[in-house]
Amino acid sequence: MSAPNRATLWGRILVDELAAGGLEAVCLAPGSRSTPLTVAFAEHPEIDVYSHLDERSAAYFALGRARRTGEPTALVCTSGTAAANFHPAVMEADQARVPLLVLTADRPSELRDSGANQTVDQVKLYGDAVRWDAELPDPEPDERKVRSLRTTAARALSETTGIPPGPVHLNCPFRKPLEPLEVSGDVPDSFAETAAGRGRDGPFVETTGGTQTLAADDHRRLLGALEAADRPLIVAGPADPTVLADLEPAAVTDLADRLGAPILADPLSGLRFGPHVEREDETESDEKDRSNGDGEPRSIYGGYDTYVEELPAPDAVLRFGASPTSKPLRHWLRDADARQFLVDPAGAWREATFTATDLLAAEPGAVVDGLLEALGDADSEPGADRTDAEWLARFDAAERRHWVVRDEALSPDALESEPFEGAILASVLSNAPDPATVFVSNSMPIRDTDRFARPRAADLTVLANRGASGIDGIASTALGAGSTTDEPLVLATGDLSLYHDSNGLLAVDRCDVDATIVLLDNDGGGIFHKLPIEAFDPPFTDQFKTPHGLEFEDLADVYDIEFERVTPANFAAAYRRSLEAAGTQLIAIEFDSEANHRRRDALAERVQTAVASDLGTAGDGAD
Repeated sequence: MSAPNRATLWGRILVDELAAGGLEAVCLAPGSRSTPLTVAFAEHPEIDVYSHLDERSAAYFALGRARRTGEPTALVCTSGTAAANFHPAVMEADQARVPLLVLTADRPSELRDSGANQTVDQVKLYGDAVRWDAELPDPEPDERKVRSLRTTAARALSETTGIPPGPVHLNCPFRKPLEPLEVSGDVPDSFAETAAGRGRDGPFVETTGGTQTLAADDHRRLLGALEAADRPLIVAGPADPTVLADLEPAAVTDLADRLGAPILADPLSGLRFGPHVEREDETESDEKDRSNGDGEPRSIYGGYDTYVEELPAPDAVLRFGASPTSKPLRHWLRDADARQFLVDPAGAWREATFTATDLLAAEPGAVVDGLLEALGDADSEPGADRTDAEWLARFDAAERRHWVVRDEALSPDALESEPFEGAILASVLSNAPDPATVFVSNSMPIRDTDRFARPRAADLTVLANRGASGIDGIASTALGAGSTTDEPLVLATGDLSLYHDSNGLLAVDRCDVDATIVLLDNDGGGIFHKLPIEAFDPPFTDQFKTPHGLEFEDLADVYDIEFERVTPANFAAAYRRSLEAAGTQLIAIEFDSEANHRRRDALAERVQTAVASDLGTAGDGAD
């Protein structure tokens, strides 16, 4: 490989090695010190380049791409505070196990701790939020250094998708000249024939990862505990990107049906939506059995957030994914006197109530397959000796109650008199195209999605930043996710989240991503109405709710995005128009956050009262 100078050589070798290892996309932010990397990426024919003006937006866009695909996306920035602006997205990638490769350009070693302009300590900048970090050797046409560079690049890429996946940081020092200017004698012509070339076919170092699984005896012991339970349960929390790609939903529902275990499926689990979910006939009465066309019981439940604490506790729980979004579900599991099997491929503890009894360091898909295989070898019928024969029937009755109450609250007449944010999230999911990618903001939108988005047989990929659960970078992450697919993209967000990442909307045009943006505008931090501080005003209004009075139509004008303000009763029609139209539309709906919290509480109380009343008759299917 030839190059006019050392810095250019280093950039070309690094990018060449990353492409050989399978890297397909990079997000670049402009800067001088990163010139060798930027030019090398821009010239490489096999890597898609996304240009961003703002490092924080670039990082979250890359996060969204990697979250949607489960494959690493690279990030490049110049030295100084630019690298610090990557940090929030790196933290989210760490907690949510999203593969990112962070490349920060740096001053050479002799300029550090010297007062030189734009020079900060970037070594181990992200602390323990990264899976691995390294500083590249100074550029030099030396065969051993080139082998080190290629090996480091190959290793970094593989570490992003290791167990667990996550961000990796490479700090990249460069001396001037940074541009591809000819420097006589800097890179000898003979060097192009050495290890600076490809050296080997494919990656310089090929990493083969293994699969974390359990022994057959362990599967049989786990199955024995689940079969012996009177009230077995499967809980699917938010899934890691690699788990979303590897876990087969139909296998989980098959396991649940054979065990007689309900599946409480978080909207981010990959199990609440998809072909494995029964498509219900809305023309039939609410007395309809929850069964599929073959008469077998359906396993997926989505309304548990309102009613689960009214039901008997489980006595054996199989848990996949991160901590569930639902606080009532987390508390119900905390208080259960149950054997709880927490499955995590990294063997990490992701259960903040500290009530799980068994940690299974294995891939969820491998555990499910092993249990199904053990079931195939079993002599007895699963659940045949179960004493609580009404276990599933109780869930069926409670689930029906929940959706009846929800549908009443979502009727056009109800929305005219009492506008309700939960109705918008329900409509976003129920009317989303099949297939589609739906990204949901933190705070109340994801909570309303959890409570009001009914299981549906559509192929919906529902995503959110629930690793660190911040409201920053929401628009950028959504647009990054949308950049990976031709599916329609929907972003459901609150007003503070959209304001916080308004810079990210530049990617709509700059990165050619179309979206339907649903804005729930309650003029501030409405979620704080859920906290006791609400009773103390001041300081509640000015320091917590923080009303802003922003006009988002002006924001849409800045980024040349179509804008429409609608009432809750008219939202569904506007939403359908946007989904059928080209380009990006911002649909804004205004709400009173305090009234909405009272409405949520009242709806939950109605469901809980009805479920408590039904407990004595749930076994015969009474509603």
